[in-house]
Amino acid sequence: MKALFISYNQAMTERIATMLDELDIRGYTLFPLTHGRGSYTGEPHMGSHTWPAMNTSIIAVVDDSKVEPAMEALRAIDKDTQLQGMRAFVWNVEAEM
Repeated sequence: MKALFISYNQAMTERIATMLDELDIRGYTLFPLTHGRGSYTGEPHMGSHTWPAMNTSIIAVVDDSKVEPAMEALRAIDKDTQLQGMRAFVWNVEAEM
């Protein structure tokens, strides 16, 4: 099992949700308002007067076979929306339930 963590500009939420549906990634936890700034480029998303944009983050625990299709889809979305900002990370996890 893998944990897939995605953080992105909240304006992209519908697009990310559609991608998850298309890949049959049903179970996830959504954090609707998260702050952050990119590692290399992009403006901070802090929900403040100076930096008003906000992020949304999702974590989904998925079978290993779903990771690469999800990452490919996320790369394609990121390529189309580079100015919005998105990062995705994958961790090994053990599912007990």
